[in-house]
Amino acid sequence: MAVKITSTKDSGTTGVKVLVHSPAGIGKTVLCATAPKPIIISAEAGLLSLAGIDVPVIEVTSAKDVDDAYDFLTSSKEADNYETICLDSISEIAEVLLIEYKKQEKDPRAAYGRLNDDIATTIRSFRDIKGKHVYFTAKQQRVVDDDIKVTRYLPGMPGKTTLNAMSFFFDEVFALRLGKLEDGTIYRFLQTYPDLNYDCKDRSGKLPPQTKADLTDVFNRILNKKE
Repeated sequence: MAVKITSTKDSGTTGVKVLVHSPAGIGKTVLCATAPKPIIISAEAGLLSLAGIDVPVIEVTSAKDVDDAYDFLTSSKEADNYETICLDSISEIAEVLLIEYKKQEKDPRAAYGRLNDDIATTIRSFRDIKGKHVYFTAKQQRVVDDDIKVTRYLPGMPGKTTLNAMSFFFDEVFALRLGKLEDGTIYRFLQTYPDLNYDCKDRSGKLPPQTKADLTDVFNRILNKKE
């Protein structure tokens, strides 16, 4: 029986995989531009927030587009030019798939069933691309727990099954939030540790509870690299 043994010290060679969630307009898309040599896979209506910044984009409007983007990024020579793959957003990509499946299925439940299976496969496929950082953005879902009177904010997806499983796909899950300095200046930060309200985690253990909204800095900290 053949057994392949690897080492935990080599885990960083596969790249850092991060999921970031926030409400619309906070800056998840802008964060793409802070990653090293990024390329964006976009299902969003527009990328106005990155106007004036030269970041390559692959637009996806169908399941085939998503598959083609994956094939390009894993088998083409041109993909060597990029260090970070940004899926902006995985929530919107799921919506694209759901719209397509609803047209194909007579029973909406079958469409949601296909979505749960296919979006999980899509997340794993892109997450497990070796040698690349992968940055997933997601809409933020607000969930109220009436029993304990707590409002939770977590990555949002169509379909309850996928929604409940989203964070389990990743070692790094952050909430992009806004803070305010004493002089009134608004700034963005990444919350990396969970609390009663926000679904977050940093399994690397190398990030402070609040870190600056800069993916290159985040990747360097996790991989113990100096800028």
